[in-house]
Amino acid sequence: MSHFANMIAVSLAALFAVTGLLHVVTLPAIRESYRRWQYARGFHYVAGIAQLFAALFLAVPQLRIWGGILAAAILFVTVTSLLNHRRYLYALPAILLMIAIAPAMA
Repeated sequence: MSHFANMIAVSLAALFAVTGLLHVVTLPAIRESYRRWQYARGFHYVAGIAQLFAALFLAVPQLRIWGGILAAAILFVTVTSLLNHRRYLYALPAILLMIAIAPAMA
C-alpha cells in the first residue's frame, strides 16, 4: 500500500470517527434533521455506530477493504437521502468522499 493511499484512508477514518461521535453524542441539529426527515427515533445512533465501525475498519490496514465497503454504503445512503430531499449542494461533499474511497483502497 502506498503512502498516499494510507494517508487518504487514515484521513477518511478520522472523518468517519468525528461524524460518528457527533451522531452518537447527538447534537440537537442532527437529532432535528433526523426527526424532520422522518427517520425512526434513535436512528442517529445506528448511523453513528456504523460510521464508527467504518472509521475503525479504515484505520486498520488488514480490515481496510471492509471499511471501504462499509463507508461506501454509508455514503451511498447519505447521498441518496440528500438528493431525495433536494439538498443537492450538501450531497456534493459526500459524493467526493465516495470518490476518495477508491484511491484509499490502492
